[in-house]
Amino acid sequence: MALHSNAPSTAIIGAGIAGLTAGKMLGDYGVPYTCFETSDRIGGNWAFGNPNGHSSAYRSLHIDTSKYKLSFQDFPMPEEYPDFPHHSQIKAYLDNYADAFGLLDKIEFENGVVRAEHRDDGGWNLHTGDGSSREFDFLVVANGHHWDPRFPDFPGEFNGQTIHSHHYIDPLNPLDLHGKRILVVGIGNSAADIAVEVSSRSIENTVYLSTRSGSWIVPKYMAGRPVDKYGGAMPFVPKKLQRKLINNFAEFISGNPEQWGLPKPQHRFMDAHGTQSVELPLRLGSGDVTPKPNVRLLDGDTVHFDDGTSADFDVIIYATGYNITFPFFDPDFISAVDNRLGLYKRILKPGLDDLAFAGFAQSVPTLFPFVECQSRLIAAYAAGEYRPPAIDEMQQIITTDEQMYIGHVLDRPRHTQQVDFYDYERQMRVQELPEGRSRAHQLGPALQSRGRV
Repeated sequence: MALHSNAPSTAIIGAGIAGLTAGKMLGDYGVPYTCFETSDRIGGNWAFGNPNGHSSAYRSLHIDTSKYKLSFQDFPMPEEYPDFPHHSQIKAYLDNYADAFGLLDKIEFENGVVRAEHRDDGGWNLHTGDGSSREFDFLVVANGHHWDPRFPDFPGEFNGQTIHSHHYIDPLNPLDLHGKRILVVGIGNSAADIAVEVSSRSIENTVYLSTRSGSWIVPKYMAGRPVDKYGGAMPFVPKKLQRKLINNFAEFISGNPEQWGLPKPQHRFMDAHGTQSVELPLRLGSGDVTPKPNVRLLDGDTVHFDDGTSADFDVIIYATGYNITFPFFDPDFISAVDNRLGLYKRILKPGLDDLAFAGFAQSVPTLFPFVECQSRLIAAYAAGEYRPPAIDEMQQIITTDEQMYIGHVLDRPRHTQQVDFYDYERQMRVQELPEGRSRAHQLGPALQSRGRV
């Protein structure tokens, strides 16, 4: 598409899935943009061994969402891909996506944004890694939220080795995990995968898994099909009934985790992220992994647990989530304290009409189509084809949306950004984009071009 003559000059921070889809949609609308990327490659979290340190992929990682739900709507995954592709296949898919839509020429590799300053008269001064300063009208933040590890604050000190799951690669890298006493802390997908891998009898480890709360452990297949193929949008079913149906179904196929020694969740399935694992119940049931409650005290080589027991360890692997961080912003300007950042439709910050965020949500059950959905709005906004409501109405809707999406979930940092993809996508497609287009046509674009490049 030809360049939009009145479009604002736009910068994107990050060339992961959110930055790539934002660039693709901006290109569809003819909006000129430049993407700044600290790495020498695209993919962000899915670029295994990413030299910028922003990949959490370990060598054996496969996606937990099936390819049928994870594919971009306008660029399906190859038919020959397995149901749950390996991370290398996801990276190849993103490479092909970038090639298909000519995205690479718009990316400045190894030239990330070091500091982003908002101008008093609107727009941005961006200071980049090559020492230069550039001006833009509009900034899209897509630097990801799975790269700044969060650690628990356990009392005491541990004398052994510790790593976060973010840095785990395999049983040889970065630590030699053979013949060791290992404690994995956490009960999410990464904790389950790593506990399974390091508990293989062939590498002679003694493995414990500690969790402060229970989790519903969902298999990846049911009746020979990926479990997530049974789910989908139910727009005409009341939310309360939807949650009841999904909770009953998911908890039935999960089974009571107490049978494997884990605590029974004190919440319904939809009140927190479940854990997808085929093998963890088998490892727990086979005695290869020993379940333990939360850590009470670190004491040299010894870890004391809340049930009064203790054990000695050589290594602790913390699979305890991530902080949402914007190192290029002054914290007094924008920060996500306790991973909370109020955004309109998880995109726009009321009062800052020249800033958008892409990908800063925990979309259930799928992420790629979610960022694709967000990017449609971002591009329409930049092109003057979408206008949000007034600031006070945006604030009210943020509160209403948060109540709908996270009002029923556990109060945990990992749940502060949660959205239901099906509800979100339908609302954006059926209501938000059409109404925003009407506002733009009546009132004019909210975002102005100031001729900066």
